Amino acid sequence: MLSAVIHARGLARTFRKRKQEVHAVVGVDLDVEAGEIVGFLGPNGAGKTTTLRMLTTLLEPTAGEATVAGCDLRADPVGVRRRIGYVSQSGSTAPEARAGEEVVDHARLYGMSRAEATARGQQLFGELDLDGMWERQPKAMSGGQRRRLDIAMGLIHQPGLVFLDEPTTGLDPQARANLWQHIRALREERGTTVFLTTHYLDEADALCDRILVIDHGSIVAGGTPDELKSQVGGDVVTVTVDRELVPEVARLAAALPGAEEPQVLEDRVVARVPHGGTALVELVRALDRAGLVVSGIESRRPSLDDVFLGLTGRSLREAGAPAAAPAPEVAVR
Repeated sequence: MLSAVIHARGLARTFRKRKQEVHAVVGVDLDVEAGEIVGFLGPNGAGKTTTLRMLTTLLEPTAGEATVAGCDLRADPVGVRRRIGYVSQSGSTAPEARAGEEVVDHARLYGMSRAEATARGQQLFGELDLDGMWERQPKAMSGGQRRRLDIAMGLIHQPGLVFLDEPTTGLDPQARANLWQHIRALREERGTTVFLTTHYLDEADALCDRILVIDHGSIVAGGTPDELKSQVGGDVVTVTVDRELVPEVARLAAALPGAEEPQVLEDRVVARVPHGGTALVELVRALDRAGLVVSGIESRRPSLDDVFLGLTGRSLREAGAPAAAPAPEVAVR
């Protein structure tokens, strides 16, 4: 694929742990086109972080090949680093430094003059709503401001491809919504290609043109959010109940007409059915006849979390994701 900004085939990484081989990534094939925002999802231990570290030259692949931003990952890792931006989950700013100094020093590592770096940095501060923050120390900035500062550092050398690792983790809803707008602007105003990892499925749904799901070291699904959701047939009925009642509720849910085998997630029973409204009425009647009291029951159309659950057997939230903040009140495609 000649237009791919990222093109990987058979990318793999094996570690040795206590004299045993651990196959963290077992053969990832992926392509990312110029100008796309691509979400990369996976439960903890699925190989997501290892793949990201390989693509950003932080970890050498054991096998496979890839080109990133036009450079061969193995033969020219320095070329890859010069052409990409990387914003780590933990951030990279020193708490005691001045925000402007951090950005300028980062730019100098890419060969920019101090004058050019200052002008470029101040432009980015304006675009990322960081006006007045040039002399501010990161420790005195809000979480959203620090994340936007991280992004400014990742963009200072004007890369065509930027990797964002969990960019909104820990932010409040207003800060998340604000950062979503800035991420969209990277593509819409700059043509930047964005490779995004996230544990927030509403974030992936709202931002990403395509989503790739990795599990057990391999890509198990890919497509637009709507394409992935269309793979989940019917509606989803969810019952929340005391854990000791879960087996009986699961038995009743399994008896619904056309229902697939229910899945149990701690205190929730999740059943996929052809017609959610009808199934909901029948299940409520069955629960009443059985004398079972539940905490909640709902029917809804499939979501990305249902897709994730079907692909991996785990909800992304159950797989060790951070507790979600309420979703920002912004339009979702």
